[in-house]
Amino acid sequence: MVNKFLKNKIIFPEENAFINLIFWQKIFVFFVFVSLIYLFYSHFFLKTYTLFYFTSSLYFIICLHKLILVFLGIMRNKEIKVSEIEILSNIDWPIYSILLPIYKEKGIFKQLYMAIESLDYPKDKLDIILLIEEDDIEIKEYLKNFNLPSYWRIIEIPDFQPKTKGKALNFGLYEAKGEFIVIYDAEDIPEKNQLKKAVLGFRKVLENVVCLQSKLNYYNPNQNLLTKWFTAEYSSWFDLYLPGIDSIEAPIPLGGTSNHFKTEILKKLKGWDPFNVTEDCDLGIRIFKNGYRTKVLDTTTWEEANSELKNWIKQRSRWVKGYIQTYFVHIRNPFKLIKKMGMKNFIHFNLIVGGNFFVLCFNPVAWVFLFNWIIFSHKIYFPNIFFLIITPTLLFGNVVFVIINILGVLKRKWYNLIIPAIFIPLYWVLMSIGALKGLFQFFKKPHYWEKTQHALFLQKIEESSN
Repeated sequence: MVNKFLKNKIIFPEENAFINLIFWQKIFVFFVFVSLIYLFYSHFFLKTYTLFYFTSSLYFIICLHKLILVFLGIMRNKEIKVSEIEILSNIDWPIYSILLPIYKEKGIFKQLYMAIESLDYPKDKLDIILLIEEDDIEIKEYLKNFNLPSYWRIIEIPDFQPKTKGKALNFGLYEAKGEFIVIYDAEDIPEKNQLKKAVLGFRKVLENVVCLQSKLNYYNPNQNLLTKWFTAEYSSWFDLYLPGIDSIEAPIPLGGTSNHFKTEILKKLKGWDPFNVTEDCDLGIRIFKNGYRTKVLDTTTWEEANSELKNWIKQRSRWVKGYIQTYFVHIRNPFKLIKKMGMKNFIHFNLIVGGNFFVLCFNPVAWVFLFNWIIFSHKIYFPNIFFLIITPTLLFGNVVFVIINILGVLKRKWYNLIIPAIFIPLYWVLMSIGALKGLFQFFKKPHYWEKTQHALFLQKIEESSN
């Protein structure tokens, strides 16, 4: 696979997820697995509770850390804001490249085309690159009859593994002409003035800021209960959590779309990791490690919230698998990472990236033990000490999760989502299912990109109108 990239002269970062785990990490994972077996044994037969002391303490720290960041996002918001008056400035706008990676997205392409064409930016300064896969026959046939403007270009991505978004983006980066570059997904509808906000935003920040992360949210929050929960989660993540990370100048894991970059620096960083299925998170960490910074831009891109459970779990498992990949790639040399980041940001990295998948994977285990404690005779397996250790921590985690999501929907003024946000611990169960699937795939199919279907909301509208 690496040779294929070299043959096509496509750059990619030296630190990548082509190798899943290096030797010492394999030993460490094996040690953790054996230790867990022993600790479970010691709990049931030796009546020691080391595992639960450790996991509940770590769980508590991660949840508290996230809550603190959310409140910092509210109290010390440092988002880059650009006023309407500034947008009306008569300046010489630079060339802006837009990368549009799509795969089997015929059903939503017209919406994407209209959204990009609606952007308020001089057409002669746009460099729009449509990235399509070699084996996507349907979209290639569709585009033959689609009269694209001259500033749109089509780049066909060679059909070799890994078939990931990061791989496609690197082909686009190699051809990009703009001073700045942004990525939009197939279902995205960015605010019309977003490009101008990004250009002016870069003029407001320090030279070492090379990425502006737009906020993401959903245009179909009320489609069903799943989309309501998903919208609440996104509202808290992009409107509160990421600004909170920004406020303490810690490494920011990027969202998968609407990231605005300085093209020259992005090429210097060698783009995205094509072997990482959450290439955005990895790039955000790499930006920080190399002495550059990311800021949050006060603008929104609207996306389609996944409305089908099976489809949603595919998406979630891919995200979590990518977070695990990112964590193990950057922790390969922890001492070198500490030297580059500093101890404080090393701790933040562990809590933000590592803690993200730990909490989701640990949560169902805690629930199982709790329900067993309630249903069965706790004197046999779960003495009162268990209840005192695990239950308050579990309840604290769920209370934190509820508070964060309620604050998120309040920030967005989605007042009708407050009640669904109260019951969002049920959504956490679904998140944990997706996380455990992602953990399994990390070992079995690390580079497999589990494709999720878009245009479900459009299909529903079309069906209801017929």
